[in-house]
Amino acid sequence: MIIVSLEQVHKGYKLGKATVPVLKGVNLQLAEGEMVGIMGPSGSGKTTLLNLMGGIDLPDRGKVLVYNRDLAAMGDRQLATFRSETLGFIFQSFNLIPVLTAYENIEYPLVLQGITKKERWRRVEAMLAAVGLTAVKNHRPDELSGGQRQRVAIGRALITRPKLVIADEPTGNLDHQTGKVIMELMKQLNERAKTTFVLATHDPVVASYTKRVLYLRDGLVVREEVQ
Repeated sequence: MIIVSLEQVHKGYKLGKATVPVLKGVNLQLAEGEMVGIMGPSGSGKTTLLNLMGGIDLPDRGKVLVYNRDLAAMGDRQLATFRSETLGFIFQSFNLIPVLTAYENIEYPLVLQGITKKERWRRVEAMLAAVGLTAVKNHRPDELSGGQRQRVAIGRALITRPKLVIADEPTGNLDHQTGKVIMELMKQLNERAKTTFVLATHDPVVASYTKRVLYLRDGLVVREEVQ
């Protein structure tokens, strides 16, 4: 089953009076249960591509379909609900809520979904253990290292058991061993729960966990490797 489809997608950004093109007619499809890597040099359009798949941004031209739904056709509230129920995001910049503890940041998406307090506690404690944060669960983001904040962001993205996880450099701030633990966790979710992952990365170790790698250059998918 195809769950993500991009059809002739173009996207550019205003820079003064000019528009700088970033994506220049991208076509791609992701099947349910895939684990796909996106690689390419800085400025090739990786982050823009992920933002379009997640409905954080909308294309200038072309269509982005996720579970056969055209994201550009949704209203803001509809899109927010769809993202909350379907997608998990791991951002390069973490996007944690500064006044909440590590525990509360991971718990927050479950609160929005109306999960009971007892079930939230069970799932958050298990996730804290899985990402190695139990000892600092009561610390706020400004009391955590960059690597710890990254692990909070990963835990928050995975806690709702989303159907599709979109990750921008998911191990970028982690040491090699921690990065390996996180990638093994994602691999288990992919294999056991059939969670679909799309990971933008510069790291060949991260790419080695994926089944397919798409290479971007100058706003286009220039080649694909099946592993």
